[in-house]
Amino acid sequence: MNFLLLFFLFPVAISLNQEGLILQKVKLSLHDPDSSLSSWNPNDASPCRWSGISCGGDGGSAVTSVDLSSSNLAGPFPSDICRLPTLSFLSLFNNSIASTLPVDVAACRSLEHLDLSQNLLTGGLPVTLADLPNLRYLDLTGNNFSGDIPASFGGFQKLEVLSLVYNLLDGTIPPFLGNISSLKMLNLSYNPFNPGRIPPELGNLTNLEVLWLTECNLVGKIPDSLGRLGHLIDLDLALNNLEGPIPSSLAGLTRVVQIELYNNSLTGNIPPELGNLKSLRLLDASMNRLTGSIPDELCRVPLESLNLYENDLDGELPSSIALSPNLYELRIFGNRLTGDLPRDLGKNSPLKWLDVSENGFTGELPASLCENGELEELLMIHNSFSGRIPNGLGDCRSLSRVRLGHNRFSGPVPSGLWGLPHVYLLELVNNSFSGEIAKTVTGASNLSLLIISNNEFNGSLPEEIGFLGKLNQLLAGDNKFSGSLPGSMVKLGELSILDLHGNQFSGELPRGIKSWKMLNELNLASNKFSGRIPVEIGSLSVLNYLDLSDNLFSGEIPLSLQSLKLNRLNLSNNRLSGEVPPLLAKEMYKNSFLGNPGLCSDLEGLCGSKKEAKNKGYLWLLRSIFILAALVFLVGIVWFYFKYKTFKESRSVEKSKWTLMSFHKLGFRENEILESLAEDNLIGAGSSGKVYKVVLSSGEVVAVKRLWTRSIKETESCDPEKGQNPQPRDDAFETEVKTLGKIRHKNIVKLWCCCSTRDCKLLVYEYMPNGSLGDLLHSSKGGLLGWQTRYKIILDAAEGLSYLHHDCVPPIVHRDVKSNNILIDGDYGARVADFGVAKVVDLTGKAPKSMSIIAGSCGYIAPEYAYTLRVNEKSDIFSFGVVILEIVTRKRPMDPELGEKDLVKWVCTTLDQKGIDHVIDPKLEPCFKEDISKALNIGLLCTSPLPINRPSMRRVVKMLQEISGETHLRVSEKDGKLTPYYYEDASDI
Repeated sequence: MNFLLLFFLFPVAISLNQEGLILQKVKLSLHDPDSSLSSWNPNDASPCRWSGISCGGDGGSAVTSVDLSSSNLAGPFPSDICRLPTLSFLSLFNNSIASTLPVDVAACRSLEHLDLSQNLLTGGLPVTLADLPNLRYLDLTGNNFSGDIPASFGGFQKLEVLSLVYNLLDGTIPPFLGNISSLKMLNLSYNPFNPGRIPPELGNLTNLEVLWLTECNLVGKIPDSLGRLGHLIDLDLALNNLEGPIPSSLAGLTRVVQIELYNNSLTGNIPPELGNLKSLRLLDASMNRLTGSIPDELCRVPLESLNLYENDLDGELPSSIALSPNLYELRIFGNRLTGDLPRDLGKNSPLKWLDVSENGFTGELPASLCENGELEELLMIHNSFSGRIPNGLGDCRSLSRVRLGHNRFSGPVPSGLWGLPHVYLLELVNNSFSGEIAKTVTGASNLSLLIISNNEFNGSLPEEIGFLGKLNQLLAGDNKFSGSLPGSMVKLGELSILDLHGNQFSGELPRGIKSWKMLNELNLASNKFSGRIPVEIGSLSVLNYLDLSDNLFSGEIPLSLQSLKLNRLNLSNNRLSGEVPPLLAKEMYKNSFLGNPGLCSDLEGLCGSKKEAKNKGYLWLLRSIFILAALVFLVGIVWFYFKYKTFKESRSVEKSKWTLMSFHKLGFRENEILESLAEDNLIGAGSSGKVYKVVLSSGEVVAVKRLWTRSIKETESCDPEKGQNPQPRDDAFETEVKTLGKIRHKNIVKLWCCCSTRDCKLLVYEYMPNGSLGDLLHSSKGGLLGWQTRYKIILDAAEGLSYLHHDCVPPIVHRDVKSNNILIDGDYGARVADFGVAKVVDLTGKAPKSMSIIAGSCGYIAPEYAYTLRVNEKSDIFSFGVVILEIVTRKRPMDPELGEKDLVKWVCTTLDQKGIDHVIDPKLEPCFKEDISKALNIGLLCTSPLPINRPSMRRVVKMLQEISGETHLRVSEKDGKLTPYYYEDASDI
């Protein structure tokens, strides 16, 4: 029948051999939008010339290999391919093969290599795979396989590589995998296994060369039996919950090159026996609870990389660390190490990266750090180093990143260090450096960030500083610089931040500053600048921070400043005169003009109009009469108020007994709240209730949420004098009170108190002047929100959610993260709000509970939530990722402009087809495009379809914090593929 079908479809295919006919049927079963199989021509007598097909065997005409990797093919697994009798190699890597993997895959009896990674396969792993007698390589990475690993997998006879990375496998890692004695690589990383121990039976895999169990929810101790893996080259047990000591038995891994144990809960000392591992090049035991010092024996190992950061290591760094001849990377930041650095550090090794930040090191820097001329990164922030910088570092032309901030260094900086050609970051902040910036700075052609604030530098800025064409940030505040700014500075076209506050600069600002088109922040406060404020400042279109306070500027404020979209403006304490430009005479700038006696405006603290000055005496008389009358009137009002208040309170107590539960010290009573719940004070309504703005008698403003009742109409109020209302939604009220009542975090909205009766439930919060992020972002004001403001909002909200997920005990899942539930205060700080559907995470190790209904808002709900109804923090992370995309694009998650796509799909598609310029909000400043791109990538990472691929909120916060500087990427060569992933360097900017 199949043969007849092919005969009618392909009249000329009769010349094909049997294998060609089989492959034509395979072609028919697959969707091929890119015509990747167009060369599969039925007119050919043999398929051996078709793309992806290789032949061999007797006569060289039998199909032995089918490689259709990255061909954009879709459809179910083509079972007919197993009818090729000599097929030994099959790869469908990186396609869209969907549905389940059929059990009849075992019909591919000759298969030795099967690669189905990066597809859309679902269901359980077929038990029949173990029936393939010759199978040596099995890669099912990056699919959606679920359930347990079948017991039959312990029966593979010749299998050498087993990779099940990035699936949805649960259960625990089974002991029977220790029966596959032929295994050379076992990779089960990034699966949501139930908490379980590392099976000691894995120590039986004596041929194993690679063991990767990263993020497999492992608990307990590392079994001693792993020390029997004498052929092991790479061991990765990172990102688990392993505890106990690092076993000394690992000294039996005589061939190991790389050991990664980071991000666990390991304790105890680093075993000195590891010093016997003569092949070891990288040891990463960061983010654990290790104690003690680095063993001298380990320092004699030819290490290429030693990463021990974020432990509880104490003591000194052994001097023998300097003896390692192959040490090129030393990162030990975030510990409690003390004492001096070894005097010969870098003398006997090709040292490239040195990071000892956030310790208690003292003494001077070793002069030998760059003796071999290969040092690229020197990171030493937050220690107690002292003395001068060695002159040898000024000749270290390989340096690209130097951070010596927050120490006790003193004396002048070597002149050569100012002009190193490859350095892009030079940070010397918070020391006692002195002297001038050397003219050699002209050689620093790659310098982007020059951060030298809070030192004792003096003299004038050299003219040569204007030749640094890549300079993006110059932060030199709180020093002793003097003189005028060099005219060459106007050539710095890439400059985004210029901060020179707290110095002794004088003279007028140079002409031509309109060339600073990328300038976002200009801070010249507390100097002696004089002359007029340049009109050209008004042409700096992306400027949103301008501080010229405490100088000697004179004349009028340029009208051109009205065209700027400033989040901060400070012109106070100068010698300015005339009228304040009308568009700047706003309440938000009310303190920006104080200390200028000649300035006039209606703003408080400034002089009035000329007409008022002429009639000053007449106005004084009228004012006196008015004040007297007002006092009489006020006394009457006060008397009436107290009488009425007493009457009202007594009546209120009679008619309704209120229960008030406070969580902070209050300066008001419930009656003040109840009397203000009028429709005139309504500021919003959502799914859980109405929100009112209430101005208290003390002048303080609060927000009051009245929860909906089951049958209440939106027009009804919560007035205790009215009839009895239906019973309110107790579940939302109790959840919100229970959740917010115990939380104290700057990025979680503060719940002052709750008021309740049998008829009504009220929640009283701190008031957020700028409303919700959703309303602000999608209103006419949204386009005025600069990137730095949006970035601040993203970071604040991320820190709030990170607190809920990682610092609350037990953790809390919000379940309704969206832009309307992120509130913005007067300084554009963000607070996470609305905990009416929040849930506590189960800490017992059981699978997340399923909910009976879907909580959340359309467009923000994680895809797996819709069909599993499982609640965990990964759902919040997906929703937060949507919020990031919403902030970057300024499009709603279900915007009609997007057509049938939601925001996540629209961003992915548009990025693919048109590029990032068509995704980000065109109102955002182009100078921040790189930072915006990084934030967008984090948003896409958070909205990964597979929950296991989404980072934790704690990691999201770290990645966002790194945006303001640079993000390091490490490259993994696991599974033979290059994969970038974030390297969490706590000393990054």
